[in-house]
Amino acid sequence: MNQQSKNPQAGAKVGTSDSTVVPDITVIGGAGHVGIPLVLAFAEAGMTVNINDLNEATLATLRAGRLPFIEHGAAPLLVKALADNRLVFTSSPSQIRGSGPVIVTIGTPVDEFLNPVTVAVQRCIDDLLPYLSDDQLLILRSTVFPGTTDWLHTYLARLGRKNKIAFCPERVVQGFGIKELAEMPQIVSGTTPEAAEEAVALFSRIAPEVVVVAPIEAELAKLFNNAYRYIEFAATNQFYMIAKSAGADYQAVMKAMKHNYPRSRTLPGPGFAAGPCLFKDTMQLAAFARNQFNIGHAAMQVNEGLVLQLVEDLKRNYDVANMTVGLLGMAFKADIDDTRASLSYKLKRTLQTCAKDVLTTDPFVTTDASIQPLDAVVAGSDLLILCTPHSAYRHADFAGKPVVDVWGFLKNANVVY
Repeated sequence: MNQQSKNPQAGAKVGTSDSTVVPDITVIGGAGHVGIPLVLAFAEAGMTVNINDLNEATLATLRAGRLPFIEHGAAPLLVKALADNRLVFTSSPSQIRGSGPVIVTIGTPVDEFLNPVTVAVQRCIDDLLPYLSDDQLLILRSTVFPGTTDWLHTYLARLGRKNKIAFCPERVVQGFGIKELAEMPQIVSGTTPEAAEEAVALFSRIAPEVVVVAPIEAELAKLFNNAYRYIEFAATNQFYMIAKSAGADYQAVMKAMKHNYPRSRTLPGPGFAAGPCLFKDTMQLAAFARNQFNIGHAAMQVNEGLVLQLVEDLKRNYDVANMTVGLLGMAFKADIDDTRASLSYKLKRTLQTCAKDVLTTDPFVTTDASIQPLDAVVAGSDLLILCTPHSAYRHADFAGKPVVDVWGFLKNANVVY
């Protein structure tokens, strides 16, 4: 495990940005998971970037040469960008400077009814408008509800503004944005030919290839990408539950399915399908389709239901009410520290209603005070559940305790489910 993975905050203060520098571009929400890889990619391409973010503590962390979360390959780029004076740190829309493109990484969330909160984008744009000139390109980067880009063009026109509007969706894997930005095509769209042309010129500096489509097509491509991945996870999770109910080893089934059979090579393994994008974007697509996206709703029921099914199976096979259950991994995916929308927490809450006690551990997460060291959780638990397949767990010593491993990940462990 590299040093950055052990401690994402590790790093030395190598310098501070020059507040008099006029940046080439501004990234709104630039200190977040979407923003940081993008900021550092543009800085590495020789551009000066204004990281505009309301979170002043995170800005201070970046200014000191440290990362606020795990982003593989980002640490040396951050140190270099600071040394080259490529970064400007600001925490208010009023501090946007220059006439360069402004990239907004604020997306469309969903509410408690799983409907998109489209007003979130409007509020962000309204806050920015007093500080933007009409010749600035405004780029939406995070997921938006289909039609938002064209709506924004019309909305600004009604206000007498002439900004060029583009949607250029982010599609990188959490924790590997630096690598994937340099390797994957960038989808670009604009509400006018001029907007698309300027966006193409900008992203051509960091992407190996640019694919230009209409705004609605770019918006749907982003949602379709995430929904399709979520549906793939649902398919394998449903297969897993069917195999288990039949008393079959799903790992053996998958091995048979995929061995020298190319049409099954993309089938993922089972596990907790979570995180801040897949579920949310699938529900946005369902809302856009007027709830006629039946396969998306079915995927939600399967992926969210896997946790509940696991608990019900444990209650049938163990005296859970008199057991302490230890959860291995609270991040939403392996070898990162992000807990957003992690199903580990859904499992924890469900078990707290039926188990004697629930203990949690994670080698990366630092934002949860209830997390304990691995050896303490192993020693204090009667039963362990692998929630997140962190590499540190593959050959860990679980002291012979029974371990539930939906993922089929562990080696040399007493796997019971």
